[in-house]
Amino acid sequence: MTRALRRSPAALMGLFLITSLCLYAAVGPYVSAWSPTDVDYAALSAPPDPSHWFGTNRIGQDVFAQTARGLQKSLLIGLFVALAGTAFAALAGTCAGYFGGWTDRALTFLVDVFLVVPGFLVLVVVAPALRPAGWVAYAGALAALGWMLTARAVRAMALSLRERPYVTAARHMGVRPLVIVRRHILPHMTSFLIAHATVSTAGAVVSEAGLSYAGFGVQPPDVSLGTLIADSTEAALTYPWMFFFPTGMLLCFVLAVNLVGDALRLALDPSAARAGVPA
Repeated sequence: MTRALRRSPAALMGLFLITSLCLYAAVGPYVSAWSPTDVDYAALSAPPDPSHWFGTNRIGQDVFAQTARGLQKSLLIGLFVALAGTAFAALAGTCAGYFGGWTDRALTFLVDVFLVVPGFLVLVVVAPALRPAGWVAYAGALAALGWMLTARAVRAMALSLRERPYVTAARHMGVRPLVIVRRHILPHMTSFLIAHATVSTAGAVVSEAGLSYAGFGVQPPDVSLGTLIADSTEAALTYPWMFFFPTGMLLCFVLAVNLVGDALRLALDPSAARAGVPA
């Protein structure tokens, strides 16, 4: 898989963009002379200049520092949601596929229930109750509503793996089920789960930005890419730097993750590459 990524120019470009954005999010607020909360009353809605590299917003806050802080929070939420959702999907899907019986029926029923529940409406309803708990509770709600389809895929893989000769042999030798799952089932899903978590990060960042844009996500005084885009939408034509910098960061991150995700898909499914599926 690593070799396939190194051979793909698109994947290398995506990795470079992801690394650059993560570096900007991590150190951006510290290399700027302005913090995300500082206000320069002498530069209201000022365009980019040596003092404010990305300009300022309508109340004089530095757009460079604000965008770095917003990207930091969006990436943090996206990574948390992707990892938590993937872990829960791996747990539920593996248990359903390997143990079968009532465990499979119960977990499959739970997945079906979650699939018919409109996630956006649920988040809109529960968002006010989650505000006092901060972004962790909000990210947990996003993760709880985004694991079902992955769990179905993991369940199908577990159903196939449980019939492999080495798994059957381990079962007849009296190896405990949890040990079999840990040693013989989950390791064969690692590549799929890594690829899924990578792509899911971009989807989680977009979901966070959309909900924050609608006012149901990250709440002031904290910022994310969604809140920055929402606050600057009306100024997109008159003061474009306020809108296009956070929007550009969001688009670059999603594009970069998709480039890496396509390369991972081809690395994990060589038949797609032989069939001529574009990367």
